Amino acid sequence: MEKESLYHIYNQGNNREPIFFAERNYIYFLKKVRKHLIPHLHILAYCLMPNHFHLLVFTKAHFDYQKYVIGLRTLLSSYTKAINKQESRSGSLFRQNTKFKNISDANEEYFYGQYCLHYIHQNPLRAGLVTNIEEWRFSSYPDYIQIRNGSLCNKNLAVELLRLPENTKEFINLSEVTVSAGVIN
Repeated sequence: MEKESLYHIYNQGNNREPIFFAERNYIYFLKKVRKHLIPHLHILAYCLMPNHFHLLVFTKAHFDYQKYVIGLRTLLSSYTKAINKQESRSGSLFRQNTKFKNISDANEEYFYGQYCLHYIHQNPLRAGLVTNIEEWRFSSYPDYIQIRNGSLCNKNLAVELLRLPENTKEFINLSEVTVSAGVIN
């Protein structure tokens, strides 16, 4: 991973098993993201699904890969420890390797970033967990359409980097067009 670059980070439960069992688990995980990843990354979008998670991030100017890796490991291992205790289970909760895909391309960064942001937000809709994207509380979409005032995402940076509409209605329309056009499958 490089400084000041755009990445899609994701992982899922071992054997595609659930990683979130109750509302408090989603909230706890987001607190861990804030504590362990925000020092290294700007979170631009996120979605926590019952058996996996997605983050769209932009690495900070002072990004240090080794410190990021330690933060990510701490986040996942401490979360796993809490879930193992809660669920009376043992062993690995997540797949061994968290994936990160560099989607920075000087000429197309905004396009790939917009695509990824909508892909992340549309996960619950495509999985059939909701009938409208805004119904899923464990994503940054409600923040972008201003029905919640979350502070985890750096929305101003996302608007700038990804050339997102600042107007809520325009953002919603862009999301809907992306879905209906089949741009994201």
